[in-house]
Amino acid sequence: MEYLAFDIGNSDVVIADNTHNQWQSLLRIPSKKCTKVEFFISEISKLKERISGSDTDLQAIIISSVVPKLTRILPVEIEDVFGIKPFLINPVTYRAIAMKIENPHEIGADLVANAVAAYDRFRDNVVVVDFGTALTFTVIDKTGKILGVAIAPGVHTAMRSLAGNTALLPEIPLELPDSVIGTNTVHAMQAGIMCGFAGLVEGILKRIRKETGKCKIISTGGLSEVLTPLHHLFDAIDPHLTMEGMKLIYISSKKSHK
Repeated sequence: MEYLAFDIGNSDVVIADNTHNQWQSLLRIPSKKCTKVEFFISEISKLKERISGSDTDLQAIIISSVVPKLTRILPVEIEDVFGIKPFLINPVTYRAIAMKIENPHEIGADLVANAVAAYDRFRDNVVVVDFGTALTFTVIDKTGKILGVAIAPGVHTAMRSLAGNTALLPEIPLELPDSVIGTNTVHAMQAGIMCGFAGLVEGILKRIRKETGKCKIISTGGLSEVLTPLHHLFDAIDPHLTMEGMKLIYISSKKSHK
């Protein structure tokens, strides 16, 4: 193992390792549970034991976080368990990245990491569609500058909101139905939410292309593989795009300090 990455999001903390330039997901912990520090320490301690037999030396631990409360507490616990001071991605570490953002503190570190990895792959105009707690579209031009972001509620967020605020509607499996015309409650919700999101993604990408011209499209996030009708829109699907961007930002930062 060469790199260990912690992507701290609003729904989950995702942990992955990189060995010989290949990413592998190791653990996913609900973010709410990570506020209980003892639980988090227990989980990553077990993870350390599990990966201690790796034949590659760990060079760095990299953290991206969009949850301020967890940003304050988890890096300290990670350092205590692994004995390595983590590299935290924040506006200071990515200040060398060109962006047309009025306040760099307002853009999530995960979106910056996505942009860095996407541009590194294509070296062209590119849009990253991230199916996370929020559905985000990050737009990068052919020079690598982040032009801006579009944000909508994520699929899980919309589903929980609908089920939580409506007495007779249950939470449903996030599966794409065969028909957009629902014949029962679950089918009807799947049709509205899943097919609706497919239309939303197509619509936003169409408008982005109208503003920026021809561009590559890459998707990431768990549901990017579920929405199969959208696959023809994507030049690539990469579930570890954020992790790769985190690694690239770390490497770039270390080179700039030599």
